[in-house]
Amino acid sequence: MPNLLAALKHEIARLARREARSLTRSLARNSAQFRRDIAELKRQNSKAGLEIARLQRQMRQTSVAPLAQASDRKPRFSAASVKSQRRRLGVSAADYATLVGVTAHTIYQWEHGASKPRRAQLAALAAVRGLGKTEVRRRLQASAATASRARGKKG
Repeated sequence: MPNLLAALKHEIARLARREARSLTRSLARNSAQFRRDIAELKRQNSKAGLEIARLQRQMRQTSVAPLAQASDRKPRFSAASVKSQRRRLGVSAADYATLVGVTAHTIYQWEHGASKPRRAQLAALAAVRGLGKTEVRRRLQASAATASRARGKKG
């Protein structure tokens, strides 16, 4: 009797394992496929992040380049003209600095005659002279959006 009981117990355990294996096989297959899909999505996400960073660098380089290459002749500088230009556009020193690619303190120093812009900055000032209020607002919004995305990425 003990042999029959042990054989029956062994057979029941074997059939239970077989049934459990058949039930979990599809789950294991699906799980493996999900892991592959997740890995592929991570790769795509990484590539997209690199592409976004490359495009942002390219955008920053090209947005400054047209300002610097706006005019072939040598631009003139006047502290009063910087102040009047900024007022005409209706922007703060910080916003005007963003357009030119310098700090607000630099704009303040230029307006008060404490310093003068370099050649590349003169070209950027000359390019900003040709902009209207609408274009200035559009560029400031674009740079603010870029800055907020960069802050969101860091945090």
